[in-house]
Amino acid sequence: MTFKEKVEGLLKQGLDENPSLFLVDLNISDSYKITVTLDGDNGVTLQDCIDISRVIDQNLDREEQDFSLEVASAGVSSPLKNIRQFKKNIGRTLKVKTQSGETIEAELVDAKEDFIILKWKSREPKKIGKGKETVENQREISYSEIKEAIVTIIFN
Repeated sequence: MTFKEKVEGLLKQGLDENPSLFLVDLNISDSYKITVTLDGDNGVTLQDCIDISRVIDQNLDREEQDFSLEVASAGVSSPLKNIRQFKKNIGRTLKVKTQSGETIEAELVDAKEDFIILKWKSREPKKIGKGKETVENQREISYSEIKEAIVTIIFN
């Protein structure tokens, strides 16, 4: 079993003990620096990070392989990477950059298995007459079309 397989197994064990948490990213560098990024259906607490860190740290032998370990929560400005993160943020405003270079800032209405649904209002020229009118737009975007999606923080 490789070092990475050991870490992945221990991480899975730690996440199985706390099903509200899920893995966003796992990186193991050539110098054996382990970086774990977590998210949770109800957020991630400091204690959650400590618990996952302990499961990994206490079950690896530093005599066998020296390593460093960092366990952190996905930050507010971190891009969304998996479906569970999108589902968690339904109702919030996202800034989505597509593979074609388009940027859409809109409310995340739903997150299905293959795509998300965004809704936003825009001012567009009237179809008849002069001036503009407010139009409600809705669009489905497949996950494969999304280059980056970040939650926009709005202060009221």
